[in-house]
Amino acid sequence: MNITVSQKNDVMIVAVQGRLDTIGSSELEDWSNKNFDPPKCDVIMDFSRLDYISSAGLRTILNLSKLMKKNSWKFSICSAQAHVKEVLEISGFDTFIPLYRSVDDYLA
Repeated sequence: MNITVSQKNDVMIVAVQGRLDTIGSSELEDWSNKNFDPPKCDVIMDFSRLDYISSAGLRTILNLSKLMKKNSWKFSICSAQAHVKEVLEISGFDTFIPLYRSVDDYLA
């Protein structure tokens, strides 16, 4: 898994590339513990290059969402591929995490 970070308009954009399975989730959790504790701004996860998400990945995203909400920051997901977006919707994540088509849609 590859995680890259950029900043735009006081929003941290976290692009995740690869698979968010058991191994990828562990990597993302380790990364977030170093970079999000505590969070310092709104975060949007760019899933345009995320190929797969498992239940372990969903748990990691849920934990990140809770952390952001606890600290009064916004947490969103953008650019999810159709099969990843379907998993997020079927699991109900779209009811508490806003899903956007792109970073620009989020910023608009």
